[in-house]
Amino acid sequence: MNFVPERMAPLRARRMGIDTHHEPTLYLRAESPVCRSEGFESLSRILASSHGDKCIIASLNIITSDLIADDEVGFSEAAWKRLNIEPDAPVWLSHPRPVQSLSHVRAKVYGHRLSQDQFREIIHDIVSGQYAEVHLAAFITACCDDQLDDEEITSLTRAMVESGSRIDWKLPVVLDKHCVGGLPGNRTTPIVISILTACGVTIPKTSSRAITSPAGTADTMETLTHVSLSLDEMRHVVNSVGGCLAWGGSVRLSPADDLLIQVERALDIDSEGQLIASVLSKKIAAGATHVLIDIPVGPTAKVRSQEAADKLAASFRAVATQLGLEIRILFTDGSQPVGRGIGPALEARDILAVLQNQADSPDDLRDRAAVIAGAMLEMVQDIPAGEGVRIALEQLKSGAAWNKFMAICAAQGGMKSPPLAPYRYALIAHQDGIVTNIDNRKLSKVAKLAGAPADPAAGVEMHVHLGQAVESGTPMLTIHAESVGELNYAVDYLSEHHDIISLAHERREKEKHA
Repeated sequence: MNFVPERMAPLRARRMGIDTHHEPTLYLRAESPVCRSEGFESLSRILASSHGDKCIIASLNIITSDLIADDEVGFSEAAWKRLNIEPDAPVWLSHPRPVQSLSHVRAKVYGHRLSQDQFREIIHDIVSGQYAEVHLAAFITACCDDQLDDEEITSLTRAMVESGSRIDWKLPVVLDKHCVGGLPGNRTTPIVISILTACGVTIPKTSSRAITSPAGTADTMETLTHVSLSLDEMRHVVNSVGGCLAWGGSVRLSPADDLLIQVERALDIDSEGQLIASVLSKKIAAGATHVLIDIPVGPTAKVRSQEAADKLAASFRAVATQLGLEIRILFTDGSQPVGRGIGPALEARDILAVLQNQADSPDDLRDRAAVIAGAMLEMVQDIPAGEGVRIALEQLKSGAAWNKFMAICAAQGGMKSPPLAPYRYALIAHQDGIVTNIDNRKLSKVAKLAGAPADPAAGVEMHVHLGQAVESGTPMLTIHAESVGELNYAVDYLSEHHDIISLAHERREKEKHA
């Protein structure tokens, strides 16, 4: 006769109100009978189940105080929302089945190549919530620093596409774009989409939030309109006005990418292989047929040399070809920030200035957006090379692009004004000179220390650009912050890094060129 063990008595669910970010966490007292009988230890992975088919896998923390009772199990906010139960609901705890795909992650840590099926198993387990953040961190680091070849990147991209929703617009041509980043203030996307939809091109744009930068397109657009659209809402907007500017995470397009991005942001890692898989999986899932990739190249950009840019472009082309995407690569100037604002609201103000043809709008942002929009038009329309830029600039000048932008915002829930930061600090030039260098990476750090992108009004406003003559007493940049503490963090960093903006003595420069 087989012995069937009796199921342990359930514990009462208690919402602890603890923010563990995206990591679902459970809490047990050390004296809990379940903790002792099951041999649970701190950081164990635990399967928590309630009535019906509700269950989650979470990490365990052990409590030695009287914060919870012996017959209770505490839930972090992330865990509570995932299991979606009522207070005091019965919860059964047990050990989950071993996660077999972690063996593939370990293989990658030791430098082995992974197959399509192995990537598929890893991504499936990530999306189903079986990976703790430490497991995600291991996978991310194992795949960085050129550890993925083009075939592996293709396999990873396919697995990420399969992990979520996929949109079919029933159209022969659907355009999309992406900038690989590393260039503060380079917020061309809302302008480009406004130009293209004004030209009659369908472009359902989904964008990510910032990973390692002070703002992503979704962060910036959120200061102007609603971006967390459902799939049905996104379809309605696109069918109404020809395009949208939505956050990709809200429509579950390549959901594994959003989970990986959360950990990449914490690690401050953005590897090339996962960058390609992230970008192309989102584009394919969003139904794109033609994609333009903008690669800024500069000494302090993400891509620092033309050689590195060529290598990245070759991998983008190889993977896109395998996945049936038409792709075009643009190499752009990455030597200095674009526009004036760095941070969600400040970048939004630059976008509005360009679209509204304001007299003091940043010319570099307008021209860069026109070049990108023109290249995208030439991908899908029978027009001569170079004609696309002229058409794009005409859409801006005539106000057609601005009208389209307003229509997109109205369809997404209405337009609002970007917020203003109450605390500011200006960096003043202490000598006359010419701006010879701007460090993009350190400038981004200043904006992030000021609170961007979490604080939408925070960031940096630039007042100078490369080659500009500056007089002593002139402000070169202004830090914007929503709190005094964060303003002080940014100012302290700025005061320790005098090379963020480099000035050469004007007389010395004149003698050099005499």
